[in-house]
Formats: sequence, structure tokens, C-alpha cells
Amino acid sequence: MTNTRITDPEILEQRYPVMLREFSFRSGSGGRGKFHGGDGLIRDIEFLRPLNATILSERRIFPPYGMNGGLAGARGRNLLIRADGEVIDLGGKNEARAEAGDRIRILTPGGGGWGKD
Repeated sequence: MTNTRITDPEILEQRYPVMLREFSFRSGSGGRGKFHGGDGLIRDIEFLRPLNATILSERRIFPPYGMNGGLAGARGRNLLIRADGEVIDLGGKNEARAEAGDRIRILTPGGGGWGKD
């Protein structure tokens, strides 16, 4: 449920043992250009009980490219934040055991810009 499907927070929390802590625009993540790329999103989800979390995402290594002189958008990141403060970068494709109180912070990539400023 990253960019493929924008699930309502109420449905997410009803179906899974999680609490959505943040769901916002990732300001400034779109590439600059005559037409700026769109900003990505931030989702910060807290796990309410132990479970396995799986992430399958793209544009975590290579940024979304700009075209016709536009600049690339920001790369995405997937962070597992343990309740004790440890931060683990999950990369684009991974599975991790999460405990109650851990969080996953998904920063989706911004779109590439088009054209020179």
C-alpha cells in the first residue's frame, strides 16, 4: 500500500494491527524543472503487536529521472524504526520481524521534473 493503492487510514487500521502515525506529502521530493515532478508521500505506521512486515517498492537505488533537462526526483526510503530507537534501512524489497511499538517509515520517491527551469 505505497503508491499503488491509497488505502483510507480507517481501513488500514481496521484490517491490520497498526496505527497510522503520519500520512503526508514529502515536500520538495519532486525533481525541479519547467514542470516540477510531483512530491512523494510519507507514511509512518506503528505496529501494535508482533508481525512480519514485507515491503516491495522501486526507486530506492536509482532516482526517478527527469526529462528534457528536468532534474531527477528524490529516491524513496523504507525505514524500520525499532521501539528502542534503532533505525534499519530496509531497501526496496525486504521482510522484517516487527515487534509491538516498532514503526515502518515509508518515504515514496518524488517524480522527475520536465524541461529546464
